[in-house]
Amino acid sequence: MSGADGLVKIPELRKRILFTLLMLAVYRIGVHIPTPGIDGAALQQVFANMKGTIFGWFNLFSGGALERFSIFALGVMPYISSSIIFQLLTVVWPYLHDLQKEGEQGRKKITQYTRYGTVLLCLVQGYGIAAGLESYNNPPVVSDPGMAFKLMTTITLTSGTVFLMWIGEQMSERGIGNGISLLIYAGIAAGVPGGVANTFSLYRSGELSFFKILIILAIIIATFFVIIFVERGARRIPIQYAKRIVGRKVYGGQNTNLPLKVNTAGVIPPIFASSLIMFPATLTTFFPSPKMQQFASLIAPGTLIYNVLFVALIVFFCFFYTAVTFKTDDVADNLKKYGGFIPGIRPGQPTAQYIDFVLSRVTLGGAVYISVICVLPTLLTDTMNVPFYFGGTSVLILVGVALDTVAQIETFLLTRNYEGFMKHTRLKGRAAYS
Repeated sequence: MSGADGLVKIPELRKRILFTLLMLAVYRIGVHIPTPGIDGAALQQVFANMKGTIFGWFNLFSGGALERFSIFALGVMPYISSSIIFQLLTVVWPYLHDLQKEGEQGRKKITQYTRYGTVLLCLVQGYGIAAGLESYNNPPVVSDPGMAFKLMTTITLTSGTVFLMWIGEQMSERGIGNGISLLIYAGIAAGVPGGVANTFSLYRSGELSFFKILIILAIIIATFFVIIFVERGARRIPIQYAKRIVGRKVYGGQNTNLPLKVNTAGVIPPIFASSLIMFPATLTTFFPSPKMQQFASLIAPGTLIYNVLFVALIVFFCFFYTAVTFKTDDVADNLKKYGGFIPGIRPGQPTAQYIDFVLSRVTLGGAVYISVICVLPTLLTDTMNVPFYFGGTSVLILVGVALDTVAQIETFLLTRNYEGFMKHTRLKGRAAYS
């Protein structure tokens, strides 16, 4: 069965894809609904002065909603931040650590806490943005400043993010792919046509030659190829299970492997690194002072200090987040519990040390790979004067989400094929009774 035939003939898959597309359409419509009390022309001028700050970063992930200051201006970043915070707290807070081990009920409780944290972050960020917009007087952005505007803006932005959080969860449950990731994907993909249009406008005006356009196209293709190749790559550690005799039956004895992904941390390191390194520039926007402006200019995007700090922070967060999410001691204990072992390595602590040694080497390669992908657009802009719109973290997210979504679709198609093999038996899959 081909992929196109599978999309048409499998009702459940077709419904899931249509539901996902419908939710994405609702999200894109909401991006264009403005928050009341804002002068749109003045806001465009404000954001023109905010390039290189954390607000430009958030605007990318919100699909331009922050620049328009729509009801979805905060996007899903508060939810992501809350998820990361609680994921890190499970390591240092025994209560959350115990909840994580309780299975499905514990995960539901942590998800509930994550939602509460999302609302709290939205209230703080919404009020801060409202107060910051009121401080702009040249030109004035807010038509009627005051506490009423702050409260209305805070409630509107919080409600928008909570609605997006609900849409993302519905897409994960009733659609295809990860809902939150698809919302970010849609926001970034919405800016691709604008980047293409800007490139061709520069070509028509003579600022960009045809040769440079070919260079841009070649780099885009090479970047996508490298990301796909590395994201699917893994270091596989061989695992053997000892044979066990229970009664007259022999269990175990099979060989398998433990895959260690090259990029275990995903896109979390560049997100954290960019947020930290752009924080001084953001503070300068709201609290201008000579010392702050001088410090912000030293670490502005494109400078040598910026690139060095950016790479150093990416490497640090790659190792930190990998250590938090992949616990080698737990893996070694589970292998020992079920009779698994690595050939030539003793079970228990030696196994954990070996896995940690291999994982550290793999993570180093992944950190170098992420650093090159994220720094490449800046280097191209500075050295070749080439406007590169399709690199960095945005491409990592686009490719990663696309690969995950395609993998889920292939899972549905594979299930359908298995049901085709069993169509003459009394055993049928769930789709047979729908």
